[in-house]
Parts: sequence; structure tokens; C-alpha cells
Amino acid sequence: MGSETGKFSADIGEDVIAAALESVEKQRQAGSAESGAPPVEDGAAAEIAALRARVEALEARERELSTQLDQERERTLRALADLDNARKRAQRDREEVVRYGLERVLKDLLPVIDNLDRALDLGDRSGNWEGLAEGVRMTRKLLEDTLAKQGLKAFSARGQPFDPHVHEAMGHEEREDLAPNVVSTEMLRGFTLHDRLVRPALVMVARRPAPVSASPAPEASTPSQEPAAPAPSGDTRPAVADNPPTSPETEVPGGNT
Repeated sequence: MGSETGKFSADIGEDVIAAALESVEKQRQAGSAESGAPPVEDGAAAEIAALRARVEALEARERELSTQLDQERERTLRALADLDNARKRAQRDREEVVRYGLERVLKDLLPVIDNLDRALDLGDRSGNWEGLAEGVRMTRKLLEDTLAKQGLKAFSARGQPFDPHVHEAMGHEEREDLAPNVVSTEMLRGFTLHDRLVRPALVMVARRPAPVSASPAPEASTPSQEPAAPAPSGDTRPAVADNPPTSPETEVPGGNT
């Protein structure tokens, strides 16, 4: 009965209740007049008080149910929002799987391209494997086209400024013809899958040569000039040069006159 009363509480208005109480009071008075007995005021007042208490209880129950209804409505809206977010997250995860699901397989194929590059380089340097080099070149082209259809593309880093997001430095090279922090040598190409980096390019980075310290020039050695040896004692002849100049006009002493 309590639950049924709570269900119909919203349909019972105060004017209806007042009309019902007035009708009950009139019927009681009419019954008392017919029987000739005086009206019982105490019993009517008690019944009216009971009806009013019942109405107040029904109104309190109505307010409680209204509050519960608002809470349930808010909980339902929150659950619907969580469900929509979960659906969007599942859709996003499914697209990620479809888009990047082959990343591990494609990464395992990268050494094949590296080996083909090495074989082509060997054939170009030796010059004796024209047929083999052409076959390897065609195979490499076919494999690279197949991987490109899956979204795997190579990029070159030679001559580009070093970018740690897509390049991996293996060392430095002293280069005068390149600006510092520029990729001077590309050891392995980098690869991307759609817009995601699969492998960075392995590069060497240029830097300025170290300055050479200038060493002092050695002093030029001057030949020592030794004084001429003195003539022996008792010899009053003048000293003669070791290689006296000769001329056609000079007469040889002791010659025939």
C-alpha cells in the first residue's frame, strides 16, 4: 500500500483532499441529524488530522522520488557519455591497428634492402658484375615499390641539418666544405611508415677542423768565419790566396823571355 500510495501521490491535489474532507463531514453531520445524536467533534478532528498527516507523508515521498529521479537521470547521462567515449576510443584503436599493424613485419624487411644496397655498391666498385648488378637493382626496385604500397618510404639525410628526431649520429667528420652540424655522410637511410618514424637515418655529422697551432720557424745557421792561419816564422813572403785569379795578360814568372 505504501508503494501504491507513492505512485498516485502526484495525482491527488489539496483541493480534492479538502473536498473529500468536507464531504465526509457533511455525511457525518447528516447521519447525526437523522439519528438525533449530537456530532462527535473529537472523532472528526482525529480523522482530519490523520488525513493531513497522510497527505504530508505522500508529499514527502513525492519529493524523495523526484530527487531520486533526478539522480538517476544524471547517472544515465554520465553513463551514456562514458559509452560514447569508449566507442570513440575503440574506433581510434582499430584505426591504429589497421594503419600501423604491419610495422614490425616491415621493419624486419629492412635488412633485405640494406643487403641489396651493399651488393649494388660492390658491383659498382668492381665493375665485373654487370648482369648481377642489374638483377639486384631490379629486385631492390620491386621490393621497395612493394613496401611503398604499404606506406613504408625511405628518406635521405645527406646534406641536411642534423635533426635528432629523424637522424642518429654515429660520429663526427672534420669537413671544411660543409657547415657545422650538417650531415656529411649517410651510412644507412631512414624509413617512415605513413607519418611515423620506423628507423632513423644513421649519419656522420660535419664539424670544423681543429685549428693547427703555428710553431716558431728554426733560425738560419750562418757559416763560421775562421781567421786565416798565420805564416810560418822566418818566411817574409806575402800570403798568397789559394786560388788567385788568372787572366790572359798575366805573365807566368820564370817563363822564357
